[in-house]
Amino acid sequence: MEKFRQFAEVPPKGWNSWDGYGASVREDEVKRNADYMSQHLKQFGWQYITVDIQWYEPTADSSKYHNFAPLVMDEYSRLVPDAKRFPSAGNGNGFKPLADYIHKLGLKFGIHIMRGIPRQAVHNATPIKGTSKTARDIALNNVCPWNSDMYGVNTDMPEGQGYYDSLLALYASWGVDFIKCDDIANSVIYNGTLKKEVEALRKAIDKTGRNIVLSLSPGPAPVENGAFFQRNANMWRITDDFWDEWSLLLNMFDRAEKWSAMSRPGNWPDCDMLPLGHIGIRSVDGPGGNRQTRFTKSEQKTMMTLWTMMQSPLIMGGELPDLDEWTTSLLTNQELLKMDDQITEKYQTYRDAKLITWHAESLQSKYDAIFNISDTELQLTGAQFVALGLPLTGHDIWQNKDVELSKDQSIKIESHDVYLLRS
Repeated sequence: MEKFRQFAEVPPKGWNSWDGYGASVREDEVKRNADYMSQHLKQFGWQYITVDIQWYEPTADSSKYHNFAPLVMDEYSRLVPDAKRFPSAGNGNGFKPLADYIHKLGLKFGIHIMRGIPRQAVHNATPIKGTSKTARDIALNNVCPWNSDMYGVNTDMPEGQGYYDSLLALYASWGVDFIKCDDIANSVIYNGTLKKEVEALRKAIDKTGRNIVLSLSPGPAPVENGAFFQRNANMWRITDDFWDEWSLLLNMFDRAEKWSAMSRPGNWPDCDMLPLGHIGIRSVDGPGGNRQTRFTKSEQKTMMTLWTMMQSPLIMGGELPDLDEWTTSLLTNQELLKMDDQITEKYQTYRDAKLITWHAESLQSKYDAIFNISDTELQLTGAQFVALGLPLTGHDIWQNKDVELSKDQSIKIESHDVYLLRS
């Protein structure tokens, strides 16, 4: 277990193509976002560039899947990039040229994969590298309910593990640093077989000898499996896909409270991507199409505070070259990023119908947050601070100023906003 913790000593920070492009992102779009991260965000700890689902599907054009579309695959049942969307992948290069490009920028390269083995490999009984078995021999009939691309893998067979070993060996040879595996963190239809495939992935990654972060999706991951996730993964989703709706953000407080104690160096419960800035470019998921985030500025502050205070990975979903000054300020707030990296203890301390309070500590600082979850402005006096066990003095992180509140004074917190104090 200690061997792979070093792969994610702090919560990973990066960009993922899903919120903007769904299944349809192209090489030039990935490079454009990588260039921007390298120039403007890398110095703040942002480093992962991840190509999300169906980079092997030539006809993908949004976040809606084309059922039973032909996929690009090598002779050993392994999916490879579509060279029309990723021109550098031609001639058998795979993602190595794109990974090399991103590495030269000082960044790390990630890809999304689906649990299992390609449907077309099973139907065509194509070989498994290094074995005498075919894809049909190791397949399990537990197809993802929302994507038809894959069958499950029988990892009780040595050749099932051999398939995952071959797959990860290929992806490691390309220079992949991050694997987001989908249809594996939570599903009730597979009768316990998911854990075996998670363990197979873990073994396969370890055999490559490469520091590959393993992220599991989608959620909500079962809390009772927390110790299992800690042993086998670096990140796991605690929610289904998260979009720019207040109801989803409010719901995240319940999930964060349950999961916050599970995070530690190498293991990070994941609140999902940050739907900030320009999203929905070719994605038709979420509340609307091509748009700026529908979160208010207050809600964006609340999201960033909760994510960093509970030490979630920070994976930006918006188009980086389109960042405005406000969104940039959220992603480069060094106090928030320090919280995300350095907190050693965090938990919810109070909740009622109007407000939620959280407390967190690092070796150097203490942090207290008051979240106004009501639809109206809140006025809180210093006396109410004392009653809630909150400090009266410290540094207001969002206002970037020192404060000293008397019991008779009050502060105002706008609807869906947050007051964050370092003491």
